[in-house]
Amino acid sequence: MQPLKRPKTIHIHLLCVALALLLFLASPATSCKEEEKASLLGFLDGLSQNSGLTTSWQNDTNCCLWEGIICNINGAVMDISLASIGLEGHISPSLGNLTSLSRLNLSGNSLSGGLPPELLLSSSITVLDVSFNKLNGEFHELQSTPESGMKVINISSNLFTGYFPSTTLGGMKNLAALNMSNNSFTGELPSMLCVENPFFMVLDLSYNQFHGRIPTELGNCSSLRVLKVGHNQLNGTLPAELFNVTSLEHLSFPNNHLQGTLDNVGKLSNLVILDLGWNGVNGKIPNSIGQLKRLEELHLDNNNMSGELPSALSNCSNLTTIILKDNNFQGELRRVNFSTLSNLRFLDCRSNKFTGTIPESLYSCSNLIALRLSFNNLHGQFSSGINNLSSLRFLGLSHNNFTNITSALQILSKSRTLALLLIGGNFKHETMPDYDTFYGFENLQGLAINECSLYGHLPNWLAKLKNLRGLLLDNNKLSGPIPTWINILNLLFYLDISNNNLTGDIPTELMEMPTLKSAHSDPIILKFPIYLKPFLQYRTTSGFPKMLNLGNNEFTGVIPPQIGQLQALLTLNLSFNNFRGEIPQSIGNLTNLQVLDISYNNLTGTIPSSLERLHFLSKFNISSNDLEGPVPTGGQFSTFPDSSFFGNPKLCSPTLMHHCNSAEAASVSIISTEQYIDKAISAVAFAMFFGVGVLYDQMVLSRYIYFG
Repeated sequence: MQPLKRPKTIHIHLLCVALALLLFLASPATSCKEEEKASLLGFLDGLSQNSGLTTSWQNDTNCCLWEGIICNINGAVMDISLASIGLEGHISPSLGNLTSLSRLNLSGNSLSGGLPPELLLSSSITVLDVSFNKLNGEFHELQSTPESGMKVINISSNLFTGYFPSTTLGGMKNLAALNMSNNSFTGELPSMLCVENPFFMVLDLSYNQFHGRIPTELGNCSSLRVLKVGHNQLNGTLPAELFNVTSLEHLSFPNNHLQGTLDNVGKLSNLVILDLGWNGVNGKIPNSIGQLKRLEELHLDNNNMSGELPSALSNCSNLTTIILKDNNFQGELRRVNFSTLSNLRFLDCRSNKFTGTIPESLYSCSNLIALRLSFNNLHGQFSSGINNLSSLRFLGLSHNNFTNITSALQILSKSRTLALLLIGGNFKHETMPDYDTFYGFENLQGLAINECSLYGHLPNWLAKLKNLRGLLLDNNKLSGPIPTWINILNLLFYLDISNNNLTGDIPTELMEMPTLKSAHSDPIILKFPIYLKPFLQYRTTSGFPKMLNLGNNEFTGVIPPQIGQLQALLTLNLSFNNFRGEIPQSIGNLTNLQVLDISYNNLTGTIPSSLERLHFLSKFNISSNDLEGPVPTGGQFSTFPDSSFFGNPKLCSPTLMHHCNSAEAASVSIISTEQYIDKAISAVAFAMFFGVGVLYDQMVLSRYIYFG
C-alpha cells in the first residue's frame, strides 16, 4: 500500500503564511507615536554636531525606522543605541519622556553638559551608558522612585565631580552594576550601597579622588563579583569583612595608600584577579593563597611585602600573570613548582632579594611571553633549558650575579621569538665575545649588555642583528673604533656606547643611519614597562628618545658636518672626549633636538648662530672647551644656566665673568639684526601662504636610562 501524498495546495498555503509572518516581523506593526517622535526631535535639537542624524531622522516620518532606534510592537521607543558616531552638544531631558525606553547607549561621543536627572529617575530605563563623553557637573542627591528598574549605569570616562550620590543610587533596588571610573569624584566611599541592593554585583570607582578608609559595610555585599577602586587616595587597612565576600571574582585596589596583610585572602575562593599593587601592603603571601584555584592574575607589585614565596602558589594552576616587582621578597624561586603553572604568560619579580639560581621548572612554562628577574641576587650560568620558552619575547635578567657571557649569548641567540633582551649588570670584568660565524637573535629588537665592565671591542656579530632598534653597551671597558658596519643596522635609533674606552674618529657611516634621519619608526609594544630615571616608564618604543650617546670615551678628530643629516635625533651626547675643531653649523639642522651635550672636549671657534634654531632644546652644555666670542641671545639660549658655558674663558656674555667689549657686542647686534630680518621675512611669507601658527609642546627627556 502506497503512502498518502499531501496535496500541493497545503504546501503553498503554509508558505504564504510563513511569508506573511516574516513580513509582519520585519516591519513595525504601527508607526511611532507622535509624542515619542517629539521627544527624539527634542534630543536632536540639543546636538550641535549630529553626524548626519538630521538627514536620517527627518527623511522618514516613522521614527521607529530612524538610525539607532528600536521600537516595540506598539510603536514605543524601547532602545536607543547611538554609540561612537561623533555626537556633540547636550543630552536633552526630553529623553526622559520616553516611558518605554529600556536601554540608552550614547557612549563614545563628545557630549557635554550635565546628565539630566530625568534619565536617572526614569522608571523604565534598565541600562544607561553615557561613558566616554565630556559630561560634567555634580550628581545632586535625588530621591529615586521605588519602581525604578535601573540595573546598569555606566558613566565612566567623563568629567563628573562632587560626592558619591548615595541617596540617588542607594534607592535603586534593582541596580546590579555601577561604573563611575575615570572621573573626578571625591569624598569617602559609600557604606550603604548594598543595604537596599541585595543583587549588587559590579562596582568600579577607579581613577577618581576618593579618600578615607574602605568601609566595613562592603562586607554586606554578598553578591558582589567585581570591586575596582584603584587609583584613588584611600588609606587604612583592608577590612577583615571584605574577605567575607566570597562571591568576589575581581578585587582591585592598586595605587592607593592601603596597608595591612593578606592573611585572610584564602577565603576568596572564587577570586580570578587580585590587584593590590602600589600600596603599603606588608607581610608574607600566605599559604592559603593555594586555595584560590581560579586565580589568573596576581598583582602585588610596589608594596612592602617580604618573606619567601609559598610553595602553595604552585596550586594556582590557572595563573597567567604574577607581578611581584619592587618588594622585599627573598629566598629561592625554586620553592614554587612552576611546572604546574602551564598557563603562565607574565612573571615579573624585578627588584627583590631573591637568591639562588633560576629554577629549571620555570623553563616548562612554554606559554611564557615576558620574564623579568632583574635587580635580585641570583647567580650561576644560563641553562639551555631557557630555549624551551618558545613564546618568550621579553627577557630581563639584568643586575644579578650571572657569569659566562660567552655561553649565555650562545644559548640565548637560539631563541626565534626573543625581541627584547636585558642582561646588563652581570658578567663582571669578563670579555665581550666575538664569533667567526654567528647565527641567531632573528627577531631581536632591543639589546642591553651595559654596566658589566666588559673588555674587548664592539663585536662584529652585532652586524647580523638586522631588526635591532636599541643597543646599550654603556659602562663597560670596550676599546677600539666604532666599526664601519654600523649603518647596516638600518633600524637602529637608540645607541648608547658611553662610558667606555672607544677611540678613533666618528665614522661617516654613523651619519647614514636611516632611522636617525627620519622621524618615523614602527613602535614596539613592551610587555613590561622600561623604567627611566627619574621614575619614568615606557610601554612602547615610540616614546623613547632617538638618541646617540658617545659620551665619556676617547674619540678624536672633528665632529663631522654630516651630523646635520640626523634630523630625527632628540638626544646627542658627545661629552668627555677629545674632539677638536669647530662646532658644525649643521647641528642647527637638528630641529627636533632636546638634549645637546658636547662639554669637556677641545672645541674651538664661536658658538654657531644656527643653534638658535633649536627651539625644542631644553638641556645644553658646552662647558670646558676653548670656545670664544659672544654667546647667542636668540632661541633657547636665554633659558640655559651659566654653568652650560663655564670653562670657556674666551666666551663673553652679560651674565658671564667675561663681558663682551664694544666690538664683540656690535658683532652680536649685527648677527641678531640679520637673523631678525630673516625671521620676519619668513614669518610674513608663511602667514601669506598658510595663515597658521604652530604651537610646540615639548617634554624634557632624561639623560640617563635604567633598563631592567
